[in-house]
Amino acid sequence: MKLSHIFTTFLLAVAVAAIISFYLNPKLEEEAHQASSVTPTLAAAKTTPEPAQTGIRRTATLRADHNGHFWTRALVNRKSTIEFMVDTGATSVALTFKDAQKIGLRPETLDYTIGISTAGGRILGAPVQLEMIQVGQIRVRDVYGVVVRSDLEHSLLGNSFLRELHSRETRGDRMIMQQ
Repeated sequence: MKLSHIFTTFLLAVAVAAIISFYLNPKLEEEAHQASSVTPTLAAAKTTPEPAQTGIRRTATLRADHNGHFWTRALVNRKSTIEFMVDTGATSVALTFKDAQKIGLRPETLDYTIGISTAGGRILGAPVQLEMIQVGQIRVRDVYGVVVRSDLEHSLLGNSFLRELHSRETRGDRMIMQQ
């Protein structure tokens, strides 16, 4: 058999394998999503298993809600789970007063001196350093955040967390984060 025939057969096999994997991967993710018990309006993070020392990245996949917003539940400071809306336009993680209390901060004693520009105008926040935020298997340590006394309906997972990821991409109604 000629070398060109072997090479052509090899390329054909690789192409068939790639097509099959692109077809099966979304179906497998959808089945896993349907099998998990997720609150209808808040999509929890699906994650891959803890990576071995093989260079495999930790991954979390979030689904958009009916309004197109990505939500996740994250463990903060190893104390409590908080529901965050992912906000790629937010400079930092922003916690509601109630969520700050939930993770053991004492927001009533904080110094609200940071000016924050929002769609609704300027508000004041208090700077905090969060020991860790964990979304599935993705863990980011020493995350800068702000606690907002009022005018914030829900906590925001902003760029002080997101910029520590290796990558983040949106594919349709999915956001895939890798660390």
